[in-house]
Amino acid sequence: MFTHMPLLFISGPEIFVILLIVVMLFGADKIPEIARGLGKTMRQVKDATNDIKREIKDSAEKQGIDTDFTKDITEGINKVKDDIDEFTGPIKRGM
Repeated sequence: MFTHMPLLFISGPEIFVILLIVVMLFGADKIPEIARGLGKTMRQVKDATNDIKREIKDSAEKQGIDTDFTKDITEGINKVKDDIDEFTGPIKRGM
């Protein structure tokens, strides 16, 4: 199906050039430290996002706002996806 899916609209050679520049700027020994720092930062952002979502949900529940509508929307979206996959399945297999 998909022969090539670019990562963030960047192709393989461009990623290689970027990695080469990073190694030249920081050196091979600094790359693990940089990766660790990026990982910690990404984890903190994810935790903060989850905290905000939880606070919004908790405050909505305290005020009596129904939050189950998101489940209904998700179920509807999944049903449409399944219908499309069922309809396009023979078409995809024919290619």
